[in-house]
Amino acid sequence: MLKTLCQKMSGRSLWVYHANSGGCNGCDIEVLNVLTPYYDVERFGIKLVGSPRHADVMLCQGPALRATAKALRRAYEAMPAPKLVFAIGSCACGGGIWFDSYPVIGPIEKLIPVDFYIPGCPPRPEAIVYGVAVALGLVDKKTAPAQFKQLELPVPRYHPKDLLGSGEMVVYEKAEKV
Repeated sequence: MLKTLCQKMSGRSLWVYHANSGGCNGCDIEVLNVLTPYYDVERFGIKLVGSPRHADVMLCQGPALRATAKALRRAYEAMPAPKLVFAIGSCACGGGIWFDSYPVIGPIEKLIPVDFYIPGCPPRPEAIVYGVAVALGLVDKKTAPAQFKQLELPVPRYHPKDLLGSGEMVVYEKAEKV
C-alpha cells in the first residue's frame, strides 16, 4: 500500500516541509545541503515549501520534545492527505543521545506516524537522497546479507567424581569442554 502511494505521489513533484523538533541542527544542515545545486534533488521533483498546508512530505529532525510536541502534531495534521513522514537522523529515529533526558519524549514516532527512517548522526546527504529515492521507487533497495555468529566460549563441565583433595585445597582432575 505504501509503495503504491509513493508511486502515485511521485507522478508529480513532491513538496517537502522541513520540521525540526529540537536537536543539534546537524541534520538540518545536511537536509539543506541536499537542496543545494550540488545534489540537485529538484531533478527528482522535490521542492522545499514553507507551509505544511502545501507539503506532501514532512522531513523530521531532532527528538520529540515536550515543548514542540503540540506544534509538530499541528503541522502534521495541517498536511493534506496523502502524506509521508521521514525521520532523519538518530534523534528522530530513536531519541539520540538525549533519549533519557527530561524534556525528551522519545523518537518522532511517539507523536506522529513515521513512514521512512534515515539513520545517522547526522546522515550524509547521499543517504538522505538515497532514502527518498528508495521511498519514491526510483531506485532499488540495497541490503547487505547479515550474518550473525554466536561466539563460542569454552565452558568447562566439572563432575564431583573428578575432585581431588579435601579441605581448602580442591583440584579438578579433568575438565571437559562443552
